[in-house]
Amino acid sequence: MKESFKLRAAADYLFDRGVGRALFPDGIQVVKSRGRIRQVWFEGEPLCAIRASDGFIVLNRKGAKLVHQALKPPRLRVTVSDDAAPFVAQGKTVFAKHVAAADPEIRPAEEVLVVDSRDRLLASGKALLTGEEMIAFKIGKAVAVRRGFGGE
Repeated sequence: MKESFKLRAAADYLFDRGVGRALFPDGIQVVKSRGRIRQVWFEGEPLCAIRASDGFIVLNRKGAKLVHQALKPPRLRVTVSDDAAPFVAQGKTVFAKHVAAADPEIRPAEEVLVVDSRDRLLASGKALLTGEEMIAFKIGKAVAVRRGFGGE
Protein backbone atom coordinates (compact mmCIF):
# COMPACT_ATOMS: atom_id res chain seq x y z
CA MET A 1 0.00 0.00 0.00
CA LYS A 2 1.54 3.26 -1.17
CA GLU A 3 -0.12 5.31 1.60
CA SER A 4 1.39 3.15 4.35
CA PHE A 5 4.87 3.69 2.93
CA LYS A 6 4.39 7.48 2.77
CA LEU A 7 2.89 7.66 6.27
CA ARG A 8 5.64 5.52 7.81
CA ALA A 9 8.34 7.60 6.11
CA ALA A 10 6.77 10.82 7.41
CA ALA A 11 6.49 9.43 10.96
CA ASP A 12 10.11 8.23 10.89
CA TYR A 13 11.19 11.72 9.82
CA LEU A 14 9.02 13.65 12.29
CA PHE A 15 9.37 11.43 15.36
CA ASP A 16 12.30 9.01 15.01
CA ARG A 17 13.41 6.06 12.94
CA GLY A 18 11.17 3.04 13.50
CA VAL A 19 8.17 4.97 14.81
CA GLY A 20 6.41 4.74 11.43
CA ARG A 21 5.92 0.99 11.71
CA ALA A 22 4.64 1.30 15.32
CA LEU A 23 2.28 4.18 14.55
CA PHE A 24 0.96 2.79 11.26
CA PRO A 25 0.58 -1.00 11.54
CA ASP A 26 -0.79 -3.10 8.70
CA GLY A 27 -4.54 -2.68 8.38
CA ILE A 28 -4.83 1.10 8.74
CA GLN A 29 -7.70 2.93 7.05
CA VAL A 30 -6.89 6.19 5.28
CA VAL A 31 -9.44 9.00 4.86
CA LYS A 32 -8.68 11.24 1.89
CA SER A 33 -10.01 14.59 0.77
CA ARG A 34 -9.16 16.04 -2.62
CA GLY A 35 -6.65 13.26 -3.16
CA ARG A 36 -4.68 13.96 0.03
CA ILE A 37 -4.51 11.92 3.21
CA ARG A 38 -6.40 13.73 5.98
CA GLN A 39 -6.95 11.10 8.69
CA VAL A 40 -5.68 7.67 9.60
CA TRP A 41 -7.75 5.13 11.53
CA PHE A 42 -6.94 1.72 12.96
CA GLU A 43 -9.48 -0.74 14.35
CA GLY A 44 -12.21 1.91 14.52
CA GLU A 45 -10.09 4.48 16.38
CA PRO A 46 -8.44 7.56 14.92
CA LEU A 47 -4.63 7.47 15.09
CA CYS A 48 -3.86 10.89 13.69
CA ALA A 49 -4.76 13.66 11.30
CA ILE A 50 -2.48 15.10 8.66
CA ARG A 51 -2.33 18.88 8.85
CA ALA A 52 -3.22 20.33 5.45
CA SER A 53 -0.95 23.38 5.72
CA ASP A 54 2.35 21.52 6.15
CA GLY A 55 1.70 17.76 6.14
CA PHE A 56 2.66 17.33 9.81
CA ILE A 57 1.16 14.45 11.75
CA VAL A 58 -1.19 15.55 14.54
CA LEU A 59 -1.61 12.70 17.02
CA ASN A 60 -4.92 11.58 18.47
CA ARG A 61 -5.17 9.66 21.75
CA LYS A 62 -4.37 6.23 20.29
CA GLY A 63 -1.58 7.61 18.08
CA ALA A 64 0.06 9.39 21.02
CA LYS A 65 0.02 6.14 23.04
CA LEU A 66 1.67 4.23 20.19
CA VAL A 67 4.38 6.88 19.76
CA HIS A 68 4.92 6.96 23.55
CA GLN A 69 5.48 3.20 23.56
CA ALA A 70 7.78 3.32 20.51
CA LEU A 71 10.10 6.11 21.72
CA LYS A 72 12.61 5.68 24.51
CA PRO A 73 12.69 8.46 27.10
CA PRO A 74 13.47 11.34 26.90
CA ARG A 75 12.80 11.48 23.13
CA LEU A 76 10.07 14.07 22.32
CA ARG A 77 8.97 14.14 25.95
CA VAL A 78 8.25 17.11 28.15
CA THR A 79 8.14 16.12 31.82
CA VAL A 80 6.00 18.34 34.03
CA SER A 81 6.04 18.73 37.80
CA ASP A 82 3.70 16.53 39.79
CA ASP A 83 1.78 19.66 40.87
CA ALA A 84 0.92 20.53 37.26
CA ALA A 85 0.27 16.95 36.07
CA PRO A 86 -3.49 16.79 36.89
CA PHE A 87 -4.13 20.07 35.06
CA VAL A 88 -2.14 19.04 32.00
CA ALA A 89 -4.03 15.73 31.91
CA GLN A 90 -7.25 17.79 31.68
CA GLY A 91 -5.87 19.52 28.58
CA LYS A 92 -4.46 22.70 30.12
CA THR A 93 -1.45 24.50 28.63
CA VAL A 94 2.02 23.59 29.89
CA PHE A 95 3.86 26.64 31.21
CA ALA A 96 7.66 26.76 31.31
CA LYS A 97 7.77 27.09 35.10
CA HIS A 98 6.15 23.64 35.41
CA VAL A 99 8.59 21.85 33.08
CA ALA A 100 10.87 19.54 35.07
CA ALA A 101 12.70 18.07 32.06
CA ALA A 102 12.52 18.16 28.28
CA ASP A 103 14.24 16.49 25.36
CA PRO A 104 16.90 19.05 24.32
CA GLU A 105 16.27 18.21 20.65
CA ILE A 106 12.64 19.43 20.70
CA ARG A 107 12.01 22.22 18.19
CA PRO A 108 9.10 24.68 18.18
CA ALA A 109 5.98 23.48 16.29
CA GLU A 110 6.98 19.84 16.81
CA GLU A 111 4.45 17.33 18.16
CA VAL A 112 5.48 16.38 21.71
CA LEU A 113 4.34 14.02 24.46
CA VAL A 114 3.74 15.46 27.93
CA VAL A 115 4.49 13.03 30.75
CA ASP A 116 4.73 13.03 34.53
CA SER A 117 7.79 12.10 36.61
CA ARG A 118 7.00 8.37 36.16
CA ASP A 119 6.72 8.70 32.35
CA ARG A 120 2.93 8.28 32.33
CA LEU A 121 1.41 9.93 29.27
CA LEU A 122 -0.65 12.97 30.28
CA ALA A 123 -1.18 14.81 27.00
CA SER A 124 0.07 15.54 23.52
CA GLY A 125 0.53 18.92 21.93
CA LYS A 126 2.65 21.36 19.99
CA ALA A 127 5.95 22.64 21.35
CA LEU A 128 6.13 26.43 21.53
CA LEU A 129 9.78 26.55 22.65
CA THR A 130 12.88 24.45 22.13
CA GLY A 131 13.56 21.77 24.74
CA GLU A 132 16.43 23.79 26.19
CA GLU A 133 14.27 26.93 26.42
CA MET A 134 11.55 25.00 28.24
CA ILE A 135 14.05 24.25 31.00
CA ALA A 136 15.74 27.65 31.03
CA PHE A 137 12.66 29.88 30.96
CA LYS A 138 10.51 30.42 34.03
CA ILE A 139 7.72 32.38 32.35
CA GLY A 140 5.63 31.79 29.25
CA LYS A 141 3.96 28.88 27.51
CA ALA A 142 6.02 25.81 26.67
CA VAL A 143 3.48 23.42 25.10
CA ALA A 144 0.08 24.12 23.58
CA VAL A 145 -1.74 20.98 24.70
CA ARG A 146 -3.98 19.62 21.99
CA ARG A 147 -5.59 16.88 24.06
CA GLY A 148 -5.22 15.70 27.62
CA PHE A 149 -5.61 12.07 28.57
CA GLY A 150 -6.90 12.55 32.11
CA GLY A 151 -10.32 11.05 31.46
CA GLU A 152 -8.93 7.50 31.35
